[in-house]
Amino acid sequence: MASSNSQNVIRRVDGKSVQLALWDTAGQEDYERLRPLAYSKAHVILIGFSVDTPDSLENVKNKVRAAQLAIRRILTLTRLCIGQWIEEATRLCAGVPIILVGLKKDLREDPVAVEEMRKKSQRFLTTHDGEMAAREVGAKRYLECSSLSGEGVDDVFEAATRAALLTFEKGEGGGCCVIL
Repeated sequence: MASSNSQNVIRRVDGKSVQLALWDTAGQEDYERLRPLAYSKAHVILIGFSVDTPDSLENVKNKVRAAQLAIRRILTLTRLCIGQWIEEATRLCAGVPIILVGLKKDLREDPVAVEEMRKKSQRFLTTHDGEMAAREVGAKRYLECSSLSGEGVDDVFEAATRAALLTFEKGEGGGCCVIL
């Protein structure tokens, strides 16, 4: 991801057509000023990590812990990637749910990926690992998907749409249902 991208999508949930504005925001420091522009209208935030990169989940948890500590101490975070997103979301999107998403779940069954992990003496992150991390960081849900196989992608978007609708109906956030 080199920048922030947006896309409008129509989803049907419970017989209702819902227009979603999807924002894919970059995590690099260069885009710190752009991300908050998307937050002001967000109704749900998805934070993803790769199940084949244990460090990516640890990064989420460590940065979130640091952000939560900083919030309690009323400090400003400036360089914490995902943790910064949590801090920004907490500050700019109070009441907006966060959904943690494990990505690339298909790799757990891919013989080449399994061998690569074995060579690195690493293990794939499990669904249980993701669920524990979601509780730890205060996410409302944990889901997994594979963009390669398509497995779980609809579930992620349905959960995000439902969460966005609840937030929208409570009057939190603004505009149409926005998924960040």
